[in-house]
Amino acid sequence: MSTALVGVTADFKEVDGKPFHVVGDKYLRAVSDCTEATPFVVPALGHHLDIPELVRHMDGLVLTGSPANVHPSHYGADPHARYEPYDEARDATTLPLIREALAQKLPLFAICRGFQELNVVLGGTLHPRLHELEGRLDHRRPQHDDPDVQYGPNHPISLTPGGALAEILGRGETTVNSLHNQGIERLAPGLAVEATAPDGIVEAVRIEGAESFALGVQWHPEYRAPENPDSMKLYSAFNAAIQARKRRKLAA
Repeated sequence: MSTALVGVTADFKEVDGKPFHVVGDKYLRAVSDCTEATPFVVPALGHHLDIPELVRHMDGLVLTGSPANVHPSHYGADPHARYEPYDEARDATTLPLIREALAQKLPLFAICRGFQELNVVLGGTLHPRLHELEGRLDHRRPQHDDPDVQYGPNHPISLTPGGALAEILGRGETTVNSLHNQGIERLAPGLAVEATAPDGIVEAVRIEGAESFALGVQWHPEYRAPENPDSMKLYSAFNAAIQARKRRKLAA
C-alpha cells in the first residue's frame, strides 16, 4: 500500500449498556488534515491483537487522550475509587503497543493519557490528582459547555532550550490547553523533559536517542489542529517522520 498508515488508539467503554471501542473524531481528523497519512483505529482488544504484526503495518502511531486514567497497578500504586475511571482494556492494548512501537522505532506521538502511558511503560510513575498537591495549578478541564473554552489556552509552558520541541516550535515558550487530572510524578528513565508548566509539572517529553519522531505532550494539540500554528508544526514534524518511514519500507 502506497499510502502511509497511522494507528490511533481507542478507548473501551459502554454506551447504553453496550460495549464500544471509541476514538474522538479530533484525533483522526488531525492526522487526516495535518499529515499525508490515513488514520485507522486500533481497537482495545489487548492480547487478541497480534501487536508486532500490527505495528509492522503502521508508519506512525498516535496515543490518544482519554477521560480514563492508567490503572495504578502498572506503576506500583494502589487503585482507589477517587482515581477512577480506569480502562483496563485500553491498558492491555496500549502498554504492549508502545513497547512494540519503540522496539520497531515507529514514529510516535503521545497525547495526554498517551503521554502518561509512555511514562509508565518506561518505568515512571503518575500522580492521579495533581490539583490536590500543594503549590500545583489546577490542570483539570475548565467547567464549561463550550469545547472552545475547554480546549482554549490555559497556561504557559517553558520549552527546554535546545530541545526537540523548542526546535519544532521555533521559540522557548508557548501557551497550551489543560484537561488532565493525573500527570507525571516520577519521570521514567529514557525520557527527557521538553517542557514544563509554571508549577513544574512536566508538559512534554521525548525519548532519548530516538531515531525518529518520538514525542509526548500533556496538552491536546489535536483540537482544531489546522487553526493552531503550534499544532501544525508538531503534526508537520510527525508527518516528516511518517513519510520517511514509508519511503524506507517501499525501498526495502
